[in-house]
Amino acid sequence: MFSSLSEKLDKVFRNIRGKGFLTEQNIKDALREIRLALLEADVNFRIVKNFILEVEKRALGAEVMKSLTPGQQVVKIVHEQLIALMDTEGFELKAYNNKLTKVMLVGLQGSGKTTATAKLALHYRKKGLKSLLVACDVYRPAAIEQLRVLGRQIDIPVVSEDTKDVIEIAESALRRAQKELTNLLIFDTAGRLHIDEAMMDEVVRMKSHIKPDYIFFVADATTGQEAVTVAREFYDKLAFDAVILTKLDGDARGGAALSIKAVTERPVAYVGIGEKLSDLEVFYPERMASRILGMGDVLTLIEKAEEAIDAKENEKLAKKMLKNQFTLNDFLKQLQSIKKMGSLESVIRMIPGLGHKLPADLKIDDNALKHVEAIIQSMTDKERDKPEILNGSRRLRIAKGCGRTVTEVNRLLRQFEDMKKMMKKFSSPQGMKDLEKMMGNTQ
Repeated sequence: MFSSLSEKLDKVFRNIRGKGFLTEQNIKDALREIRLALLEADVNFRIVKNFILEVEKRALGAEVMKSLTPGQQVVKIVHEQLIALMDTEGFELKAYNNKLTKVMLVGLQGSGKTTATAKLALHYRKKGLKSLLVACDVYRPAAIEQLRVLGRQIDIPVVSEDTKDVIEIAESALRRAQKELTNLLIFDTAGRLHIDEAMMDEVVRMKSHIKPDYIFFVADATTGQEAVTVAREFYDKLAFDAVILTKLDGDARGGAALSIKAVTERPVAYVGIGEKLSDLEVFYPERMASRILGMGDVLTLIEKAEEAIDAKENEKLAKKMLKNQFTLNDFLKQLQSIKKMGSLESVIRMIPGLGHKLPADLKIDDNALKHVEAIIQSMTDKERDKPEILNGSRRLRIAKGCGRTVTEVNRLLRQFEDMKKMMKKFSSPQGMKDLEKMMGNTQ
């Protein structure tokens, strides 16, 4: 997500941070590079023009030219302008457990509407709301079955009928929602490969009949400017409330996320950041701006950790680490918690000072975690508690048991021992000082 844009901007900012003072020419050269980076990220050219004018106006002002750290001031200005560009003005889907909230998802075929329908239901189920999904995509082959499968995966019911009359399906869903005291009724509507009058007429009729509380336009982030153009046409017909931007974990250059608010005057509400049904995030402009500029995203990282990690269990683990009593069983529990937080790459890129230092094309294989998990699970409880007893024959048995090589088993045990040594070192007062010094150097 935004990795190419982040890398280009990081080069620009490294250059201006290295200068003790900035001249007007320095700033204009940097802005030219920023302009090119945004255009290459497929941001709408009018938006880029206005963005650069705003940054230039502020960057050539007294707050920068007379500053002791002019480079940092320019970064601050760009960060603030990115937030303004994506500002959601506090958008929030308000759903309650004592009333029915109706939501329609619209968009082109292939944008990820059906998956986004299930993701949204799961997101609000975690908040204690009872959802019901409605299969109104009656044209795309297997669309209804896809929604049923996704519903079964997250244990949320799906309404579907043996008819192509979407109004009839919607009526059935409304009756069931009232009967079952549903809190959130989410309609997955039909899309087309391109906008056509028949599709638009159908969703307009649905809107008129259902009277949804919210309409979300689902846009594929990998389509860049095309997503923005389509969003404008949908807004003219439906006046949707907000956007769900999907596939931000793919080869998205970021243009749609940075342009869509300015073009449609409607905010991005949620972003899909992975294939798992739990991979839906509330969109926070300030956090996204920080990620784009390589500043990490500590708040999202903390929220993901809080969801994935049991606080009491974590406290016990911390005590064991400080006493150097950490075992492979504990290590396995930590791995399983990390897996719940999402892909390793997405987690690493949220760490301040680290994300932007990774190559833009870096791909971290999450299967590596599965292999480590398989190796540990092939050990006996005694071996996990006391890995020092793992002689050659035991290691060979473990390798055969999990389908990995002895070399991989040896590598894991060596890394585990190195980690224990590091924990022991950092558990001392001097070690804590060294750790603080290291963390300071990554800022």
